[in-house]
Amino acid sequence: MSKAHKWETLRSERVYTTPIFDLHRRRAAHPHRGERDFYVLDAPAWVNIIPLTRAGEVVMVRQYRHGIGDFTLEIPGGMVDPADPDPAAAARREMIEETGYDAETIVPLGSVNPNPAIQPNLCHLFVAREVSLVAQPHANPDGAEETEVALVPLSEIKGLIASGRISHALVITAFAFFHVYNPPA
Repeated sequence: MSKAHKWETLRSERVYTTPIFDLHRRRAAHPHRGERDFYVLDAPAWVNIIPLTRAGEVVMVRQYRHGIGDFTLEIPGGMVDPADPDPAAAARREMIEETGYDAETIVPLGSVNPNPAIQPNLCHLFVAREVSLVAQPHANPDGAEETEVALVPLSEIKGLIASGRISHALVITAFAFFHVYNPPA
């Protein structure tokens, strides 16, 4: 049995730029497979946060997603902006922007690679307990998001995942981390 070898990146060039990711062509070499081009979507870090009310409800967002051409039921989340001091601050900002809810404490659940085959970024997962409404949600200034807030009992989340009503992989991952680690408040 042969030992697996890492590919060595020889060069990388940005071939396309969008507001949410850059497409890079990476030329890489392997000791047994030669040289090849690989394409990588370079995006900033992402965040997702599970906001929980005192009444045991998850503050969720029903959001239109252009990739599937339909609405999804999600927790607040988005990109870590350059102005965000860290992922926890980005999670708080996204939660307030998308839902109007905030909490004193935000607890990290972990981080995952969204799609390591083509993306180098991380998605950082958080939970905020005892959230309360502090403002009205406000849409992204670019006007591209179509959302509405939904309060969902935490006890219904597993059923919504099992039925496919919650289908966003990173949202399901956040709940998996929450249910496995269930960090203290």
